[in-house]
Amino acid sequence: MFNLADDLLFVMRSTWPIVAITVVAIVSLRITYIVKNKIAFVLYEEVLTLIFIIYILMFFQVVTYQDVISYGNNFIPFKELTRYTIGSKLFFKNVIGNILLFMPYGFFASYYLKLNKKRIAFLLILLVSLAIEGVQLVIGRCFDVDDILLNIIGGMFGYFIYRFLDLITNKMSKRTISTLLIIAIMVLTLVLLYIMM
Repeated sequence: MFNLADDLLFVMRSTWPIVAITVVAIVSLRITYIVKNKIAFVLYEEVLTLIFIIYILMFFQVVTYQDVISYGNNFIPFKELTRYTIGSKLFFKNVIGNILLFMPYGFFASYYLKLNKKRIAFLLILLVSLAIEGVQLVIGRCFDVDDILLNIIGGMFGYFIYRFLDLITNKMSKRTISTLLIIAIMVLTLVLLYIMM
């Protein structure tokens, strides 16, 4: 069975130094900027930006350094997908993992650009996915067109989550949104801690 805890621990152990240094640098610069320029502090916007930065750092680690089982380059759609038995560890790691990995990107790209057209979200997701696969090919990993397809599915899920939350939060105050975000982060942290025990 798929062991999410091992994969999460690997990513956290391998990225914590750069995440810690980056968070301290970004938070200190941002607080100084807000105080110096007397800008209104909106908690949920600051927390989302910090989460996005942490996501990008961990994302970079996963797509460039994580060990993968490779069968070579694949330029034929759906070829690699047929290798995995549904429910197997490889299925969860390679199929579900690629989808889940790109959901935050689709969400954050849509959130920061306030996207209401799925075509633009699709193109942004495709561009980043192509860049990842191209870089992986150059650095000695493999190019897999199926990864691009799965990344697009995940990214578009993220876009639709953004659109749904945007409809809901338009009627809420910033304080309510901040409170809900903090509750969601606490619940997610408790779930991750439970999974890792």
